[in-house]
Amino acid sequence: MSPQQLAGTLAPEQAPTSSRRLLAYLGPATLVGVGYMDPGNWATDLEGGARFGYQLLWVLVMANVVALVMQTLAARLGVVARLDLAQACRIAYPRPVALVLFVLCEIAIVACDLAEVIGSAVALNLLFGLPLLAGALVTVLDVLVLLALQRFGMRKLEATVLVLVSTIGACLALEWYLASPSLAPLAAGLVPRIDPASLYVAVAMLGATVMPHNLYLHSWLVQSRAAPVGRAALRRALRYNVLDTTVALNVALFINVAILVVAAAVFHPRGMAVSDLREAHELLTPLLGTTLAGVLFAVALLCAGQSSTITGTLAGQVVMQGFLRLRGSPAMVRLVTRAVAVIPAVVAIGVLGERSTVGLLVATQVVLSLQLPFALVPLVRFTRDRRLMGEHASPPWLAAIATIAAVLVIACNGWLVVASVADVLEGAWAVLAAALAIPALALLVYLGCAKLRYVERAN
Repeated sequence: MSPQQLAGTLAPEQAPTSSRRLLAYLGPATLVGVGYMDPGNWATDLEGGARFGYQLLWVLVMANVVALVMQTLAARLGVVARLDLAQACRIAYPRPVALVLFVLCEIAIVACDLAEVIGSAVALNLLFGLPLLAGALVTVLDVLVLLALQRFGMRKLEATVLVLVSTIGACLALEWYLASPSLAPLAAGLVPRIDPASLYVAVAMLGATVMPHNLYLHSWLVQSRAAPVGRAALRRALRYNVLDTTVALNVALFINVAILVVAAAVFHPRGMAVSDLREAHELLTPLLGTTLAGVLFAVALLCAGQSSTITGTLAGQVVMQGFLRLRGSPAMVRLVTRAVAVIPAVVAIGVLGERSTVGLLVATQVVLSLQLPFALVPLVRFTRDRRLMGEHASPPWLAAIATIAAVLVIACNGWLVVASVADVLEGAWAVLAAALAIPALALLVYLGCAKLRYVERAN
């Protein structure tokens, strides 16, 4: 089924009791939440914990707050305007600008899918000894089978992802127990502090936590519930979606914290800078004294890769159809989406080698973080626009919080670019980087200031 065919297939307001109505609204954020615990998160959390101990724990908490605000706005856009973010960008901005946003979003999806494919391939290698190249190809076939669950409705797909998320949580809770971290340094990690050495990993953690394609996906997923009729029903839908988002993202926060804490408790005291997911798997067993530690790590990683691959494929489908108004076969769109992800993964593994997975995964999260402002700025503008949202436009306090969060993300990304490029690029490469940065900033200014033109409504 296509996104259009799945829209409005559930009717929570027709539920016979208030508890069943609530349960009917819950679910979209679960699919979005798995994007916050994908293998890219694993890579950044492992590296952050192994290299800096608990120092970057506060980054996860603050990133989760930003994610909660932005995902709430994405859900509001879908519930009130009945538009996903891609559709809203297409109808509000001139076509050339919308096409540029589409390309940038596709780059982010490729980076995210690259992380998910590599993570799943590594997990298959750890559990069954499958070569990474073969594992990357297996993940394509596997996700197509899982996406066939769409034929049975969104509830079956949401239930499948919920089982995978529950498995991840159970495995990492046991890892936490085996690692037995000290509470005092863990609490100290909640105090904000950063230095040049940890900047790159901190921004990568931000990019891994607040993911641009999840904003597009969430604004569509809430539309799988029928449009609420009447002011009371609409307010109830918004309230229940806030609850759904809060629960799902806090589950994701626990999983990210657990990964960082285990790395900080096991690897950091021994001065082990983990550079590969398989290295982390191999070290956990002797350091924790049980083979269960390695098995739990691999099983949780596989579930993380598979669940996030499902939602990544959905996001690619929503973005393509929202920006380009594709009406072709959903299966064909999924095949194209997976091919776009797998080809870079296969090339990266073949060129960089199988031992480079953590560095490659961290780099993909930095790409996500750099693309994030181009999704945040339009989202903040749309959700505070009364022409589009009516009386449910973001109130001043929410718009102010969202604007501050977006500015902080943009400033953090700018810091990363300056800190990284200044030391690495010289001569012509530095000029090229500056030439790319100037139009990017100009585009952000345009997205934030240009008059919005709602030239059509998307179906």
